[in-house]
Amino acid sequence: MDVKATVLSLFFLAALLYHVHRGEAACALSDIHVSVQRTGKLVEGQAEYQVTVDNACSCPQSGVTVRCLGLSTVEPVDKSKISVIDGQNCLVAGGAAIARGATVSFTYAWKTPQDFAVVSAKPQC
Repeated sequence: MDVKATVLSLFFLAALLYHVHRGEAACALSDIHVSVQRTGKLVEGQAEYQVTVDNACSCPQSGVTVRCLGLSTVEPVDKSKISVIDGQNCLVAGGAAIARGATVSFTYAWKTPQDFAVVSAKPQC
């Protein structure tokens, strides 16, 4: 192999290793975990639920969006933790990055627990 081909091959290998090392290929939507648990409290006769969102990816992830169907609730929610962005989806933590091991939690009260399926997230590494 000539020197030019060898240098080019090493460049592409280094670029690939750089991206893998940074974790860009490692993050997936499944790394964002959402749990919903009943708190035991009633608000205006409705069960209150605590929702916790965390990130298991080694890279922080921003722009975390979950399906919330408008987030029906009889109690105010902390808009810095979750905000409705359209009739179907909500933005978590105002779009700020959620680091590995960090959590974002909020409560809401409604007739039934909602399923906050993760719609999108952007790895920041």
